[in-house]
Amino acid sequence: MFNKILVANRGEIACRVMRTAKRMGIATVAVYSDADARAPHVLMADESVRLGPAPAAESYLKAELILLAARETGADCIHPGYGFLSERESFARACADAGIAFVGPPPNAIAAMGDKIESKKLAKQAGVNVVPGYLGEIADTDEAVRIATDIGYPVMMKASAGGGGKGMRLAYGEQDVREGFEATKREGLASFGDDRVFIEKFIESPRHIEIQVLGDRHGNIVYLGERECSIQRRHQKVVEEAPSPFVTPDMRRAMGEQAVALARAVGYHSAGTVELIVSGADTTGQGFYFLEMNTRLQVEHPVTEAITGIDLVEQMIRVAAGEPLGFGQDDIVLNGWAIENRVYAEDPYRGFLPSIGRLTRYAPPEAAAHQQPIGTTDTAYVRVDDGVREGGEVSMFYDPMIAKLITWAPTRDEAADLQVAALDAFELDGVGNNIDFLSALMQHDRFRSGALTTGFIAEEYPDGFAGAPAAEPLLRTLAGIAAFAATAEADRARRVDGQLGRRLPPPGEWVVRIGGREHQVLLSRDTIVIDGEEVDLALEYTPGDRLVHAEVDGEPLSVRLQRTRTGFRLTARGASHVARVLPARIAPYAKHLIEKVPPDLSRFLIAPMPGLLVRLDVQPGDTVQPGQPLAVVEAMKMENILRAEKAATVKSVEVAAGASLAVDQVILELE
Repeated sequence: MFNKILVANRGEIACRVMRTAKRMGIATVAVYSDADARAPHVLMADESVRLGPAPAAESYLKAELILLAARETGADCIHPGYGFLSERESFARACADAGIAFVGPPPNAIAAMGDKIESKKLAKQAGVNVVPGYLGEIADTDEAVRIATDIGYPVMMKASAGGGGKGMRLAYGEQDVREGFEATKREGLASFGDDRVFIEKFIESPRHIEIQVLGDRHGNIVYLGERECSIQRRHQKVVEEAPSPFVTPDMRRAMGEQAVALARAVGYHSAGTVELIVSGADTTGQGFYFLEMNTRLQVEHPVTEAITGIDLVEQMIRVAAGEPLGFGQDDIVLNGWAIENRVYAEDPYRGFLPSIGRLTRYAPPEAAAHQQPIGTTDTAYVRVDDGVREGGEVSMFYDPMIAKLITWAPTRDEAADLQVAALDAFELDGVGNNIDFLSALMQHDRFRSGALTTGFIAEEYPDGFAGAPAAEPLLRTLAGIAAFAATAEADRARRVDGQLGRRLPPPGEWVVRIGGREHQVLLSRDTIVIDGEEVDLALEYTPGDRLVHAEVDGEPLSVRLQRTRTGFRLTARGASHVARVLPARIAPYAKHLIEKVPPDLSRFLIAPMPGLLVRLDVQPGDTVQPGQPLAVVEAMKMENILRAEKAATVKSVEVAAGASLAVDQVILELE
């Protein structure tokens, strides 16, 4: 077994690998960029080595610097995590040349499967179904248009070396190809150093299923069941679960055996994932197509660990050390259900725009849950895989994922219920985040029914996200909690002031306006009465608390609380609700207040997120039409096209292409 492992990555996956290494008694080495000098993975490691400046191209993607760090610290193996250098054949070969074990597959397997064009050719030769498309070199946009027309719209344009949802564009017609082909090439070059693009038929209403494979150096290869990853946004996975509510035992066997055959054909060992696209109308097990093979550990590997009891990181390390798996296909048993939600620094209330900044508050539910031992269990649990801490910064240089929230329970509904409860208790301030959106997904009737496709989010939220629908009983409960908090704060104020005398009780009659309705709330020492009806609501609140744990009719409810000028913002069950809380004697006067009208900003093109102004498509004096591209902003490694909302003339341009933009910065003015 190895003595020291260097983790060539950052964030949650670096911490994840180190936890297993430490449990195995292996010393750990972290590498970091200037942006990560005080990051949790650096503090967790036994040793750490600086690589360089914040941009990945100058730090985490510098293979020579990582190998130098391994030699200087005496590390005898390197785990690449996912992303960065994890699927670079050249890096795996460089490790071998340096006499350092690479915790991953052999270089020839990475080469065979890492190129999406060549991997599809190999899969076809191995008898695996592949999606119809064009796998040759595409010279320019005009040729891309001809190829797409021949295949038949819709088509998907993909960077050959892409992954993680980057370097992908869906085209429903020629205009989409002309707008997206060059952007796909640029994203591929920026993220993966390869601007080749291929085009394939887009299968409508598909499900995204992937098979986890694991092999050793002795010819043993097994599959560990499937993961359903159909809930995606812009081709980036948002929710993953294992097993799939769609896959039957026969389908699982057919998919698994083909995945193993493909892995065996390229001499694969270590952990890997064969991704498939499945026709939702097919239950025969034959309607699936090969997408790609990821020759690394997947972001969503914890759900497989939860249902199989197998620590994939440990197995990768043992395989790299030459050990056999120690188990066969018949030993793999799937137990219960696991769901993973990706908590991102993005604002679903503003079109999922990426967010950067400092985590002024970060307190995940059951913060020590990532210490949950990997193994089968009968008790439901929450696991948090993260690589951030309170006070840390979400940087524009890296992926916006903050944490992974994993729940396991005996049944799918129980695992989803546990997700909702855990998301309610997840405290995160300082950056926009998608916690409310994830909770809404977990409660959605269509999700609960298992009727999933990769178009789920676009179909169910065509006009964007405005919060999960709140039933009237929940709003009444929140009104009661707001009134209770107001009473507690009033009581604290009178005690601090000390001038009103000890015998004067705090106010107990409130009018709470929430969700467009007013509720009369009466608090006494022993009861809470809402709209004339006594409610079974038990809670504790101390002024300053940001999280309130309550029981409603015996059922637990966690509510995040934030003070506003006239009340509170209460967040629970996937939505934030502003409650105006006024003493009953004052509330009647509120109708006389004048509402402030927000300014009209429609004549400005405003940067919706911090980023780089890659391209400016108009100049002063140009006439623009609704939907016309005005500018392209790159943020979090993705290009975002900003379009005109109405017909207008460009009055002035405030910034030039190549400029760094702050959020809400004016790019140009229209008239």
